[in-house]
Amino acid sequence: MRSLRIIIISYMCIGCTTSIKEQYPVTPEYDLNHPVKIAMPAELDEISGIVYYPKDTSIFAESDANGSLYKIFPDRNTPVQKWKFGKNDDYEDIQLVDSVFYILSSKGNIVRIKFFTADSMDVKTFKFPEKGKNEFESLYYDKVTGLLKILCKDCEADKKGLLSIWSFDPATKTYNPATLTMDVSSVEERVGKKKIRFKPSAAALNPLTNELFIICSIEKVLVVADSNGVVKNIYPLDPGIYKQPEGITFTPAGDLLISNESAQEGPANILIFKHKK
Repeated sequence: MRSLRIIIISYMCIGCTTSIKEQYPVTPEYDLNHPVKIAMPAELDEISGIVYYPKDTSIFAESDANGSLYKIFPDRNTPVQKWKFGKNDDYEDIQLVDSVFYILSSKGNIVRIKFFTADSMDVKTFKFPEKGKNEFESLYYDKVTGLLKILCKDCEADKKGLLSIWSFDPATKTYNPATLTMDVSSVEERVGKKKIRFKPSAAALNPLTNELFIICSIEKVLVVADSNGVVKNIYPLDPGIYKQPEGITFTPAGDLLISNESAQEGPANILIFKHKK
């Protein structure tokens, strides 16, 4: 296990105007224009998925291509911890279920990591069963069903205007064909664009409302849907803040966290949004 150091930075909006707030609206629960920023070390320039660990208020993350798991302490000047779990691959998202980590690759494969001690772990990969062209970036956990949900980014089986949501059962270790779909046309209507590139980058369920929050890095939007995938609201995001958002998670209290890759524009970071009580 190796250590890296991080720098914690408070984000301040200097000279903000009403017109900026009008251009980039905020949700009733979160001020999306005024996050606290946590700068990442260079090794996490391609930080992708993140998940909050309430036991010690840390954040676990994985980087896009190096097969390592990271533990970050956002509220302390503490070194980042690191574990190597696999070969270099295109890793996209991470979830934590009953002290077991599940990491999604772009091919739909899921890597399960069980820790026995701080330096001893069991790693197993479950292969996505569907053949053809399939690409994924978003993995979230549904406590109600006990299933991990996988959002298609670009799947061959999807019909025009639909986006499929697969599932993986941690208990049986099996994939289930898509039982949920999202209507892309409803996203297009709310954004005011036709043929929008609705390519989910990350997703998480809000623990206070059970709403599904989906980050789309390409279009720079936050999509809020109900637990069945029906779109409720869409929020355009300021590209000056969200340079390349690739991860999203919540604390049990409802605080929102979003990770940004470096995108060759300074260090990667994690954005923190306190829930409006």
